[in-house]
Amino acid sequence: MNLKDFIRSIPDYPKKGILFRDITTLIKNEKAFSNTIDQITERSKKMKFNKIAAIESRGFVFASAVSYILKKPFILLRKKDKLPADVHSVDFELEYGKATIEVHKDSISEGDSILIIDDLIATGGTADAAAKLVEISRGKVAGFIFVINLFDLNGSKDLLEKGYQVENLIEFPGH
Repeated sequence: MNLKDFIRSIPDYPKKGILFRDITTLIKNEKAFSNTIDQITERSKKMKFNKIAAIESRGFVFASAVSYILKKPFILLRKKDKLPADVHSVDFELEYGKATIEVHKDSISEGDSILIIDDLIATGGTADAAAKLVEISRGKVAGFIFVINLFDLNGSKDLLEKGYQVENLIEFPGH
């Protein structure tokens, strides 16, 4: 199954000049969604981890299903002020603005090895911030799995150069 066939491209969203890769067309197709989860689960076997984290919000869709299949704890990496207890926070740059993500301080214990799952990697700012959250929580990043890599925006390459293991299911140009 070619998952690219299930990704809708929307020009000038969320702002002019961005070509948005929409995964809603993939997740509404039960065969494509199931195949995506199976592929993520299979690729995760290349990594040693004891918890799964996902980046808000589309990462939750994929990571929660993988977490259920693998019977691993699931950690939410959320936007600022969305978590009710004490948090670690990391500010970062997006390709179209600034943001902050947070994790509950009690979600990751010293020595935990965390697999981070998200729908897409572009410039890598969000993924890098997610790694920093894991590391300031005294955990270790086991690796990343993305459904889509926008290869010419170099986010995946940057993560690899920082020593992280990175997997993606499909690739598109970023422009």
